[in-house]
Amino acid sequence: MPERKVIERARADKRAGKSPSTQAGEFVKDEIDRVRAGKHGVRSAKQAIAIGLSKARRAGVDLKPPAKGKTSEATRKKAEQDVAKGQGKQKASASKESRNKRSRTTTAVMQRESKEGASSEAMSAQSKSAAARRPASSRSAAAKKAAQTKGAAGRSAAAKKAAQTRAARAHLGRR
Repeated sequence: MPERKVIERARADKRAGKSPSTQAGEFVKDEIDRVRAGKHGVRSAKQAIAIGLSKARRAGVDLKPPAKGKTSEATRKKAEQDVAKGQGKQKASASKESRNKRSRTTTAVMQRESKEGASSEAMSAQSKSAAARRPASSRSAAAKKAAQTKGAAGRSAAAKKAAQTRAARAHLGRR
């Protein structure tokens, strides 16, 4: 179960009118922090993100399951189960004893995995590959929306930071 602080941050995002994916981002960030802290490992950045999204759905974030054809049927079914659990509509599941056994087994398996899947390099590669799968128009629209929601002071700070980065790279001889 996610920490109360994570759920509170997600609820604050909802009150602020932020999208379900932004609310779910709190759970994904928490999961990445858990892996980096050594609580358990993951095989890839994608797995860490998937665990975070699952926790978000189960905590009641209104995050839709992936559309048909986007991912495997098993993944879609799991996402649907998570949504049902989060909305309080889940059917009676396995006995408590078998749930505990499965939980212990899952934990043991994940503890044998590496922490490399949540490294900054792995997360960077995952976000770049995910962005590359989106059309340029979609990426551009997201950037424009981000610039609008940032506010004048935020845009000014971002512009100054970008100028510093450009100057530093020019100084190092990289373009």
